[in-house]
Order: sequence, then C-alpha cells, then structure tokens
Amino acid sequence: MTRAAVVQGASRGLGLALTRALLGDASRTHVFAAARRPDESEGLITLRESDPRLHTLALDVTREEEIARAVERVREEVEEVDLLINVAGILHEPEGRGPEKRLEAIDPDWLKQTFEVNAFGPILVIKHFHPLLRHPQRAVLANVSARVGSISDNRLGGWYGYRASKAAQNMFTRTAAIELGRRAPNLIVVAIHPGTVDTDLSRPFQRSVAKGGLFSDAQAADQILDVLGRLSGEDSGSFLAWDGSTIPW
Repeated sequence: MTRAAVVQGASRGLGLALTRALLGDASRTHVFAAARRPDESEGLITLRESDPRLHTLALDVTREEEIARAVERVREEVEEVDLLINVAGILHEPEGRGPEKRLEAIDPDWLKQTFEVNAFGPILVIKHFHPLLRHPQRAVLANVSARVGSISDNRLGGWYGYRASKAAQNMFTRTAAIELGRRAPNLIVVAIHPGTVDTDLSRPFQRSVAKGGLFSDAQAADQILDVLGRLSGEDSGSFLAWDGSTIPW
C-alpha cells in the first residue's frame, strides 16, 4: 500500500523536523519535501542521501506555476497522497521588517508579502494538490496556522500583518474543508497551531514565552503528527492546537 506524504516548507525548522519524523515511520513509502531551494538545504540533502524514500521538490508558494510543476513531479512517483502539511510561513525578515507593533508601522509591501506566503500560498497548494488527496483511503490536509490568527483570542493587538494573514489562512482552510467534505469525504482538512517552536521564525520573540512553553522542532513535529494521526472525519474544518484542543476562530 502506498503511503505518501508531502511537506511544503521543508528546508529547515519545523518543516525539516516533520520530514525527518515522517521518514522515521517505516510504513511510509514516499515522503516529498517541498521548498524554494531544496538543493541548498543541508538537512534535506543529508536525508535524501540516506533515505531513497525522500523526494525533494522545488516549490515557491508565491509562484503558482511552480506549485503545478511540483504536483506533476509527485505524480511521476505516486497516484495518491494521504498526508499534506503546509508549513511555510513568514513573520519577519532577518535584520529587516517584522511584525508591526503600531498602526504607523504598517507597510503595504510587507502586508502583501506576508499575505502571499501565509495565506495565498497554502490555498494555492490546496488548489493544485487536492486531487491527489481525493481517494477512498483516509487522508489529512493540515495548514500550520498560529493562535494569533484567532480573532476571538486577540487580546493584545499588534502584529497586524501576521495576525490578519493567518486569520485569512484559517478562513481558506475552513472554506476548503467544507467544499472538500462534499467532494472528498475521506479527506480531513484542519488548521493546526504548533505552539512556540524554537526556530528562526520565533527566535526574536522568545523572551516572553512562559517556562515550558517553548518546543524544540522535533518535539513540535511529533506533537503535530500525533494530533493528525488521531483525527476523524468529524474533525475536518477545525482549528486545533498542538495538544489537540480546539482554538476559537
């Protein structure tokens, strides 16, 4: 039986850890790791050299033609996929722009870039990949979201672009879950918050994290895969945390 997984945003951090964890499952026949420049990721290169089940894909979520080509590359190896995880996200630039603390800091160009990666990218991946997930077997499609994308849970304000782009991603996820619930009844579509993970994305903001609230990328990957592995059809369209609890939209 083919058991194929796709991790989008797999070059480092959480995406690389998820790729590594999936390869640790002997029942997995194929793992596809997608990234903008996979051949520049030392982690992916090492994994690919040691495990023939790993296939790397060049995929920039801001370029729809690359997403379409990645699907064709997957089809060369398998006819169906049972797990797809959209991981890639942007919160700040190294030594550059980051989350806005005040209205005066809002920059239209930065907003556009944030939305292209965090919101438009995942739904375009779903647009092109969902036929591979529509089959008689159980399948899961998960978008890695963030608790700060919850409108109900927003009590601090700030971080305009990141909050709004993740809220938009959540709406895309929920809407896709409803449509695909009719077209692919065995497909479970969810948004999942990984918690605060010790990666480049969160590193500048870790001082405010409570003790015990910072996860290694390996720990976060295991927690996510555990939650996804326990999902049933009734969970499709949910916004979940790393421990399986529900987050309000």
